[in-house]
Amino acid sequence: MFSQSQQNRLIYPLLFIMPVFMSSNIIIGRYGIEQTEPWTLAFLRWFLAFLILVPIAYRQLPPALPTIKANLKLLLFMAFLGMWICGALVYLALKNTSATNGTLIYSAAPVFIMLIEWVFRGRRMSPRELIGIALALIGVAIIVTKGSLANLISLELSWGDLVFGVCTLSWATYSVLIRQRSLQEIPVFVLFATLAGFGALLLFPFAIAEMIWVAPIPTTPEAWGSIAGVTIVASVLAFSTYQYGIKMVGASIAGLFMYLLPPYGVLMAVVFLGEKLALFHLAGFLPIMAGLVLATLPAAAFQILGRRRA
Repeated sequence: MFSQSQQNRLIYPLLFIMPVFMSSNIIIGRYGIEQTEPWTLAFLRWFLAFLILVPIAYRQLPPALPTIKANLKLLLFMAFLGMWICGALVYLALKNTSATNGTLIYSAAPVFIMLIEWVFRGRRMSPRELIGIALALIGVAIIVTKGSLANLISLELSWGDLVFGVCTLSWATYSVLIRQRSLQEIPVFVLFATLAGFGALLLFPFAIAEMIWVAPIPTTPEAWGSIAGVTIVASVLAFSTYQYGIKMVGASIAGLFMYLLPPYGVLMAVVFLGEKLALFHLAGFLPIMAGLVLATLPAAAFQILGRRRA
């Protein structure tokens, strides 16, 4: 075990690596769907993640069971959003679009979270946040239309990009729901294991149908390598390192490292998948990142920057 001082030294290097785990799902998934069908890949991902998490979470499960039963419908709906839509549909979308496009569209999730909280929870928006949201949405529009107004007018849009937009909205809704007070009594790993299990349950009939009518369960080492990657790296490691970061330095600081998701994801798409960057990627990336910083960076950070300039 690491001592407290060793943990303190390790936490920031770990937080720099954490976005790699987070963004790896789209990269590994893009490779994985060449070997495995979308619903099969999503089901195996969350079923295997559930099996890994159960030994970690089972000791904390009995006290949490009453809360889980009281929130059963909510948890099933969240599993549908986070594991069914943001699992199978992400992999389906990758059959029609690039990992670079998917990464950049997905990176706008924080502004969708703010919009959902504004619409359904009456969250107040500052002018800075509104400008940030507008910039991020403009960036997403540039990616989806490939920077062409003609594509928008003629509706010649990639359905994969549009599905990624739906998945981004779904993930934002999931992220808002997971903050519900009624779920805060459930230990972190118990909650994650529960959602993984429910997600696998919802995906199971679709995966079976896919195995019967589309393609059987994969048997090649390459396919199972990608399945292991999305299970261990993009699910268990991504979640665990993020939760550990929150525990060690707090949600506000850990959240800042999420700004690394788009550049990490795009870099991995170029290096590992051989994807080419187009001018519209840069044209979309810049307003998305500027919008994310404006909309989500704590106001205190802007105050500090202002004092330094003065």
